[in-house]
Amino acid sequence: MPFTGKATYDGGATLPELVDDVSDLVGLISPFDTPLLDAIGSPRTSAKSTHHEWFEDKLNPNFSQVNNGAGYSSAATSWVVDNGATFRIGDIIQPEASDEVLQVSAIATNTLTVTRGYGGSIAEAVVDNQKVVVIGHAALEGEDAPNAAYLNRMRRENFTQIFTESVMISGSLDSVGLHAVEREFDYQVIQRLRELLRSLEQSVINGYKAASSAQGSSSVRRTLGGLLQFIAGADAVVQDAGAAALDETKLNAALRACWEKGGRPGAIVVNGFQKRKISTFNQSERRYEPESTVLRNLVDVYESDFGVQRVILSRWVPADKVLLLDLDKLQVLPLAGRSFFVKPLAESGDFRKAQIIGEYTLEALNAADGGHGVITNLATS
Repeated sequence: MPFTGKATYDGGATLPELVDDVSDLVGLISPFDTPLLDAIGSPRTSAKSTHHEWFEDKLNPNFSQVNNGAGYSSAATSWVVDNGATFRIGDIIQPEASDEVLQVSAIATNTLTVTRGYGGSIAEAVVDNQKVVVIGHAALEGEDAPNAAYLNRMRRENFTQIFTESVMISGSLDSVGLHAVEREFDYQVIQRLRELLRSLEQSVINGYKAASSAQGSSSVRRTLGGLLQFIAGADAVVQDAGAAALDETKLNAALRACWEKGGRPGAIVVNGFQKRKISTFNQSERRYEPESTVLRNLVDVYESDFGVQRVILSRWVPADKVLLLDLDKLQVLPLAGRSFFVKPLAESGDFRKAQIIGEYTLEALNAADGGHGVITNLATS
């Protein structure tokens, strides 16, 4: 028998008589995760000024390089090197990839006078830019102390950047009950804070200090320098992949370059494409048990000859780059009293308004000296 009573569809297209059936959840798809900030963790201190500085130091070098386009024969006893201050009279030295051992008998600026075939070793020719390593210094019994040798500490700098968003809702919206959202004002504050944290992580990776008036002015916005700006220079570990695909050889070459300079990266930070490349490193060695219903196809920790590296997936690393970071040498510092906070603003009408503000900078120790590294220009398809 057909139904002849009143039904829900009798209300018409707008169903004015029915209570709304709305889920108590709000779908959110936009990415706002900040895995690198989470990995770096809370800072040990705060910045005391908008201009933040720190000192970096390193040991005296124990090698230089041959500086002669034609190299030197196995009989040559006078060598020009890049930096003669690396050596002292009496040093026992050895060219890299050579079995010959030599002794330094005199130094004139960057010119070394050397005794060839020291201790019965066989003299060999050397080429331009060949590394010459100090094995150790041999002092004479009873001689005076040597002249002090030291390097001046380097002063590095960064600047704080102001991150801000605002929230404004009407008085009515602030008072009514809403589906899925208990308080619209608080919900909007949380959303804007997520956006600011996202911007902070992006700036920590990709940010650049202003080329002029980096401290800021009435017309120049003060910005912080990010990791990619700091990992640069002649002594930095920057490996150009030449548009080739990422593989273990390239990754280990970069890790080795950091290790040779004294760095100890403990994190590999990559975008999604390069993360999949890393996860295929051991693909040929994987075994799948037929009775298992789980197939694992990922690498979260990479254990290399140069330490153990945690693989961190971040959306904000450029797709053609891989960052090799020592997280102990990184801090994201708030300016004192300027961690993200909500500042209520004066109301001049029927609305509620506030500003979310935070001011932060990045401290990246030894980024230009091999403490961190980056592989660039990788294939992305």
